[in-house]
Amino acid sequence: MSLILYKKKRDFKDTQEPKGKSNPIVSKLSFVVQRHKASHLHYDFRLEMGGVLKSWAIPKGTSMNPGDKRLAIMVEDHPYDYKDFEGIIPEGNYGAGIVEIWDKGFYSDIQNSEKEVAEKKLLEELKAGNLKFRLSGEKLKGEFALIRMKNRGENTWLLLKHKDEFAIDEEYNSEAKTPKNSPINKLLKEHLSEKLPASKKRSSTETGIAIGTEKKK
Repeated sequence: MSLILYKKKRDFKDTQEPKGKSNPIVSKLSFVVQRHKASHLHYDFRLEMGGVLKSWAIPKGTSMNPGDKRLAIMVEDHPYDYKDFEGIIPEGNYGAGIVEIWDKGFYSDIQNSEKEVAEKKLLEELKAGNLKFRLSGEKLKGEFALIRMKNRGENTWLLLKHKDEFAIDEEYNSEAKTPKNSPINKLLKEHLSEKLPASKKRSSTETGIAIGTEKKK
């Protein structure tokens, strides 16, 4: 469980992202989903394991519909305290754009074991490429699975929702679950006001212009 790659990709003099000094102190495993408006909008799905956040980038976001198979690309481990990060990653930095917390909470293995037992089992399942867990968030609830795809490399996974009491049959759109008055929209407007000429501020805000250019990713 190393943060070497995470730190190598970031200039902490220029970005406010966590350096990774905090350690888990709670009795439950944490998870977070962060809406990341970079060069392309995606959702970062992170599960606490081994003192870090195992992370996957999900282009279409998560789903509560068992019929959906969401592509999930595994990326570098992130520090535990990244679970609380929201803000703007400045232009020219890895992942430049706006990050907001879309959902967060606790999770466990399917049996809801105590933290140490669950964590050991989850790490074994992660290595095997078949990770099953139960989420307890505000939006995401119930059983899920992350399955590594065969013959697609080590980092290509699918995120699936299991059929349970929380599953739905209708279409699930993560963007529709993002309130228009969420803090991220305020950050976006402030960022555009600072960066753009007065003549372009209104039109850019109305069209939802992408902020930041992900030059290194």
